[in-house]
Amino acid sequence: MHRETGGHRGPTRRSFLTGCAVTITGFLAGCSDAGTGGSDAAETPSATPTATDETATATASQSGRSYTVEMAPVGEVEFEEPPEQVTHYFPDYADMAVALGHGDSVLSLGLPSRFHTDHYEQLDGVSVDADSITKLNGDSGIDKEIFYELDGDLHLIDPEWLINNTFFGLERADIEELTENVAPFIGNAIFRRTDEWHTYRYYTLYEAFEKVAQIHQEEERFRQFATLHDESIARLQADLPPADDRPNALLTFATGDQPEAFFPYRVSDQGTNKKHFHDLGIVDALAGTGIEGLSTTDRGQIDYETILEVDPDSILVRGHEDKSRQEFESTVLAFMKDHEVAAQLTAVQNDMVFRGGPIYSGPLHHLFLTERYAKLYFPEVYSGTLFDRGRVADIITGEF
Repeated sequence: MHRETGGHRGPTRRSFLTGCAVTITGFLAGCSDAGTGGSDAAETPSATPTATDETATATASQSGRSYTVEMAPVGEVEFEEPPEQVTHYFPDYADMAVALGHGDSVLSLGLPSRFHTDHYEQLDGVSVDADSITKLNGDSGIDKEIFYELDGDLHLIDPEWLINNTFFGLERADIEELTENVAPFIGNAIFRRTDEWHTYRYYTLYEAFEKVAQIHQEEERFRQFATLHDESIARLQADLPPADDRPNALLTFATGDQPEAFFPYRVSDQGTNKKHFHDLGIVDALAGTGIEGLSTTDRGQIDYETILEVDPDSILVRGHEDKSRQEFESTVLAFMKDHEVAAQLTAVQNDMVFRGGPIYSGPLHHLFLTERYAKLYFPEVYSGTLFDRGRVADIITGEF
């Protein structure tokens, strides 16, 4: 890529992205959607998500008219037309792009290996070229030059995520430079809610999904998905066992076939990758224990002795989505059954140790994961397919 002598390109970007995001000071002040607090309630399927003055500021692009999308922490970004090539970090947002029929717009991800795409194979006419997605994370952080090389029309990444993860090596000045010389940032880290620096508004899965739909001007596809989601979850929840008959869960992260130490998550956290557990009424085994969840600032681990003190009804182990259920049971669960301490756990004795699902889960992930865990936790109630795959595929491909 051409570089001007003595520095990066000047502000010669294509003109269809402008607005508050041009200045990084708009991240935490000066933009009406960037305040603290926000949507902290659990996501419920009781009603189709609807536009409000605060959450839907996009206006339809007609006859060359621009439109704006507003999202904390950046605020308003103005578009002349939808972006065709988008630099991503989070796989949950990439899943949203696929759901909206724009999977080919995804240029990059922090770690493409965490973008689990097997479920697309069950949707006729839906596919993603995962091999073409660029990895942002390097061995020593993120090289700023990669954003210039990708030359995306938009960075659909929460800039505070990049700034506050010191491993990345990016500073606020770098985000300002990339905003001016490459493209604006917009996005919000929604997958968990345990980071101390995330003092601005959070979004539920479908609130963030609606923002991405506004960016791509696919509001009707979003409405179709919102309706399908509400109907599917309502049918499922109507058959759930009483609350007292639902097991609790310890959600962890541990790689390798013989794990000895685990990073704990909190099922009670309202981050979007816990939504399927909430929809099924699975409660947090760590409630009241004083053990916190994994975050940017808390990297503590627990061992089998600590887990035995909690003795959860079930254990969910992330980091194994590349395995089938049978492969997981023949490796990780088999190791636990032979482990002197782990073998004493109720969850191990009852075969209630499962893969924990992806760290980042978008709206398509959510449908498949809810189905998976409904059948694992309540096999006497649920079997077969629990949502209409044909209808999902039709929405994605525009045949609705």
